[in-house]
Amino acid sequence: QVQLVESGGGLVQPGGSLKLSCAASGFSLDDYAISWFRQAPGKEREEVLCISRTGRSTNYADSVKGRFTISRNNAKNTVYLQMNNLKPDDTAVYYCAAVTWYASVCPSSGYLDVWGQGTLVTVSS
Repeated sequence: QVQLVESGGGLVQPGGSLKLSCAASGFSLDDYAISWFRQAPGKEREEVLCISRTGRSTNYADSVKGRFTISRNNAKNTVYLQMNNLKPDDTAVYYCAAVTWYASVCPSSGYLDVWGQGTLVTVSS
């Protein structure tokens, strides 16, 4: 069964850090581009960061620049989202999504065809 499973979410105080994981099962992420999205209560889903199969990252959300980074470990078939200096506005369900994509740059989000179920991140004191 092809699936993505996010983990690492939880409750963190403002200014804290979390590292989310997106683990693939049933397929290899080697030839996939992977994006992280988030959806806050009452808001539309927002694409945050993407990483291509070559490791090139693209930032889509100005609000996370300098605080969030995306990385991948193909040996572990996992992509990570390191989140530092978290703010209450970062509270959301975080999802990862993937698509087979051979280019060195990330695709438009409309191409993503494998989605995880999400992990909740709550930033609150």
